Amino acid sequence: MTTVRITGTGSFLPERVLTNFDLEKLVDTSDEWILKRTGIRERRQARPDQSASDLGKDAAQKALVQAKMEPENLDLLVMATITPDTCCPSGANWLERKLSANRALSFDVTAACCGFLFGLSVAEQYLKSGTYTNALVVAAEVMTRTVNWQDRASCILWGDGAGAVVLDSGKGDGAEILSTKVHSDGSKGENLLMPGGGSRTTPICHESVDRGLHYLQLVEAPATFRVAVEYFTLACEEALETNGLTPDQIDLYIPHQANIRIIQAMARKLQVPMERIFVNLDRYGNMSSASMAIALDEARRNGRLKKGDLVLLCGFGGGLTWGSSLILW
Repeated sequence: MTTVRITGTGSFLPERVLTNFDLEKLVDTSDEWILKRTGIRERRQARPDQSASDLGKDAAQKALVQAKMEPENLDLLVMATITPDTCCPSGANWLERKLSANRALSFDVTAACCGFLFGLSVAEQYLKSGTYTNALVVAAEVMTRTVNWQDRASCILWGDGAGAVVLDSGKGDGAEILSTKVHSDGSKGENLLMPGGGSRTTPICHESVDRGLHYLQLVEAPATFRVAVEYFTLACEEALETNGLTPDQIDLYIPHQANIRIIQAMARKLQVPMERIFVNLDRYGNMSSASMAIALDEARRNGRLKKGDLVLLCGFGGGLTWGSSLILW
């Protein structure tokens, strides 16, 4: 079986910081209330002239530099996002143009907060089959443009950013992907929903805007919390079972950064100390598909990963979607 390796990582965060104190001026909330319920202190917000492909470009360029690869040599470009620049062409098409990666096949993957894992899985299959020898997987989101700033339960959660990895199927150096497992259950898709923007609500009109159909809606938050903990844990357990490992053998867990209470509950179920779980949620909020990609790059740059470490990425998101990726660093 062909080995697929991560040869470069990169991330990008917009400059503007939106703190909990800033949100106090917009909606009936407080820093204490947000921090206690989510673990978030601040998040990043893209400039009005920045789209998902702009954020993705900066993250991709950093990953390509580390991988010592030129954009024109890319075979495949997969962009994970639920906030593409446009529905047509895809966000990946825009990114391909901005990178001048004109030889690459480019397309989007939409799997909400698990988008990065789904993107990894898709790219991995292309490389393992021998169709391509390298790939760039970018997860980029401008979530703050999906937010109803009058909804205090939801607007506090989201932030903008992008992360990227370069994959290679050669025999060189790099972190080896040992397994990637992804799943979905469409019967529960309305728990996290943006009703407008697709063919269910077309064209966009005054009525759909007035009804708030183009905002991201979080339905039944307590139920979603329980389901998230369950599926986070299932994703980890599947990766461990597939590779014949126990929870204590993982050096670093990198979960989707959704809510600190979800992450803590997952740690308790797995009986893993929080010291072995990477968290940057307090600084960036929930960036949907971008969160795991950014966390992986930050963990590398901050020295949390060393050669020989076992790293487990795990996620849960709207769709429903869930999955994991086990990496030997």
